[in-house]
Amino acid sequence: MNLLFKILGYIFALLFTVGAVLQYNDPDSLHWIVIYGVAALISLLFALNKIGSIVPLVLGVLSFIGFVYLYPSDFQGFDLNDGDIVTVELGREAFGLLIISIVLLVFAFRSKKKL
Repeated sequence: MNLLFKILGYIFALLFTVGAVLQYNDPDSLHWIVIYGVAALISLLFALNKIGSIVPLVLGVLSFIGFVYLYPSDFQGFDLNDGDIVTVELGREAFGLLIISIVLLVFAFRSKKKL
């Protein structure tokens, strides 16, 4: 595996772990902790070359579907001063899923293992 992608795996494992920890005070924290925790685990396994392409591919596609589902029809930005708090929160959650989706899909296509 390319050293750059190995380093990216470790970086995203750390970033997604931080994201999971920061969800503790969110009203719907449990499922976001699980989502970010799974993304962190997959990133770590990718960096260690212990995961194939299927799991990141499937979860990357599911994350993208989640992004499309959550994306608010009247997106107003990420800052609370940008608009309605519910719309801002949905936008933040949707784009979190988009980031996860992009990272996992890149890992899926860069994985040397098929399963």
